[in-house]
Amino acid sequence: MLGHVSSPLADRSEAPRQGDEGGPEAVVRLDPDLAPALADVSVGDEVLLITWLDRGDRSVLRVHPRNDTSAPLTGVFSTRSPDRPNPLGLHQVRVLAIEGTELRVSDLEAVDGTPIVDIKSTLGPIGSRCHDRR
Repeated sequence: MLGHVSSPLADRSEAPRQGDEGGPEAVVRLDPDLAPALADVSVGDEVLLITWLDRGDRSVLRVHPRNDTSAPLTGVFSTRSPDRPNPLGLHQVRVLAIEGTELRVSDLEAVDGTPIVDIKSTLGPIGSRCHDRR
């Protein structure tokens, strides 16, 4: 793992269901040895955080979407449920500040201590990708 999330969200019950539903600002704390990997990340960039949803139940294959028991059971691969066989989380956030190997980001629905697997730039329009430095 590259690091972890520092968030005001103490557990899953406090987290919004989706990042676009009012997730709080949070800090992504990376291993200091990874500083060179942040060389071209800038304040204002939108990035994708890939997290390991370590509190997820890996035995779950079907869920009621959004925990709505009136909705039919649905296969987890058609949902964003943290309960799934391989609990990777994908979060699009904006970088608000960078200090060393700490990134303050917007709208992150991950709970405190969530491990960071990777950080990737977002994809721009297909026609612009070959000219993008990323």
